[in-house]
Amino acid sequence: MQILVVGASQGTGALAVRIALAKGHGVTAFARTPEKLVLNHPKLERVIGDFHRLASVEAAVPGHDAVIVTASGRSLRAFKDNPRYFSQGTGYVIEAMKKSGVKRLVVLSAIGTGDSRPLLNPIVGALMIGFLLKVPYADHERQEQQVQASGLDWVIARPGRLTNGPAKGRYVKKIAIEAVSSSISRADVAGFLVEACEVPTWVGHAVQLGG
Repeated sequence: MQILVVGASQGTGALAVRIALAKGHGVTAFARTPEKLVLNHPKLERVIGDFHRLASVEAAVPGHDAVIVTASGRSLRAFKDNPRYFSQGTGYVIEAMKKSGVKRLVVLSAIGTGDSRPLLNPIVGALMIGFLLKVPYADHERQEQQVQASGLDWVIARPGRLTNGPAKGRYVKKIAIEAVSSSISRADVAGFLVEACEVPTWVGHAVQLGG
């Protein structure tokens, strides 16, 4: 299949690109600076694009079977400049997918968003969602609501704290609002994002990830 990864230059997005290619998929790496993705592969196409420009997103989406959205601000300053960082760009992706007939949308969110907030330790939740990360979490909430109302074949991934360790392949995936490990490697999350493009198992669900 052909997969578009939005936010592909680093972090979880870059890992999703590598995993998708290793599984034989064609991948378009969409980012402001896709050259940061140090990888050469015959099935990889790099596209310079802006997640916050509708025309840029609309030009990239056609011809794909699935879209993975991992784009995020590099610092909290990005959310001060644009409190709708996640939801604005994801809204453009949804619009472009509907226009071009692409159905599968996989979006990276976080545990603590929406109905998963009770899964956070109360003190941690109050500190993160109520103070330090109040703006990003509020926008993840808007983003998830957009995705759920999109009419697309959507999947929302809600990992705990992301680590840089290697993939374990033994992480937990739960549709129910049930506790999972408080952390998970970016590599395992990236593996789930690609899996969510391939199989119907998770369509229409927000999935709690921990491991």
